[in-house]
Amino acid sequence: MEIVAYGVLLDEEPLLRQAFDEEFGGRHELRCLGLFLNRDTVPTAAGHQVVLSSVNDTLDAEVLRSLAKGGTRMIAQRATGYNNIDLTAAEELGLTVARVSSYSPYSVAEFAWTLALAVDRRIVRAAHRTREFDFRLDGLMGRDLRGRTAGVVGTGKIGTAFARIAHGFGMRLLGWDVAESPDCLALGMEYVERERLFAEADLVSLHVPLLPDTHHLVDARALALMKDDAILVNSSRGGLVDTDALLETLRAGRLSGVGLDVYEEEAGVFYLDKSLEVMTDERLARLMTFSNVLVTSHQAYFTRDAVGQIAKTSVGNIADWFAGRTGDNTLVRPGLGAGTGAPS
Repeated sequence: MEIVAYGVLLDEEPLLRQAFDEEFGGRHELRCLGLFLNRDTVPTAAGHQVVLSSVNDTLDAEVLRSLAKGGTRMIAQRATGYNNIDLTAAEELGLTVARVSSYSPYSVAEFAWTLALAVDRRIVRAAHRTREFDFRLDGLMGRDLRGRTAGVVGTGKIGTAFARIAHGFGMRLLGWDVAESPDCLALGMEYVERERLFAEADLVSLHVPLLPDTHHLVDARALALMKDDAILVNSSRGGLVDTDALLETLRAGRLSGVGLDVYEEEAGVFYLDKSLEVMTDERLARLMTFSNVLVTSHQAYFTRDAVGQIAKTSVGNIADWFAGRTGDNTLVRPGLGAGTGAPS
């Protein structure tokens, strides 16, 4: 059987093929495509019982109906998040859907800190200057983080890893989540209402999944509560931040720095080369004009360790489907319905 994978990145493919070969040993074939799965590309999946999807694929009801009509029975998402998949439609169509419930939390937590430090110490501006042999320090002054307050929004595995690093910096820890983490409490974290977290934190880092209740969690009201010199980092999901409200805040000269690895309209932009095109997303283009904003292309997870784990788990989910097994990674299984677990 040939299994098709969509949105496969150049550095990801060897790890995905290695995991596939180790699991199936030549019993099945893997076809890797760089294009994303959506209503325009879904005909390429015809005849494939199993599809390996990426987080930037569009698996709405229309696409899922086309997949089912073409013979697809199982979708293995190579990501923790699954807000791009219509699980209700998948259940109605009798499709099995699985995801990667966890992988190295350190990849994302360490990258979130990379963004925080880069904007705090003006690393990008400094690097551009020195490449042009401009060695002035004007406008490059940062600040110590020791003794300041880190607000961790979401204290699952990634948020906890972020908090441990913050603790190592000697920062005071504030947390907000539906459940308190024993590991974070052991670090001295104080759980507070999110309004207080936004108001008191010098650094706010987002580590919650994108759900209806968390959409635009960082809105105009939350941003108004933040300190004028606070740093905001989002390495989770773009929809957590109201981009229009963020732009208004930045135009008002507020926030010391913003690090964004995700963007609410990133589909169709991130992971693609747009350098020879006119950027038609005016909000993203405006974000890029602020010298204190650093945008990266959803790469926080992108380490050899994490991608290798994602590949191995995704292929394992396919093996489980062949064997008729379900587990913590199963989101939808015909006869069992749609899962309700939120990604951590």
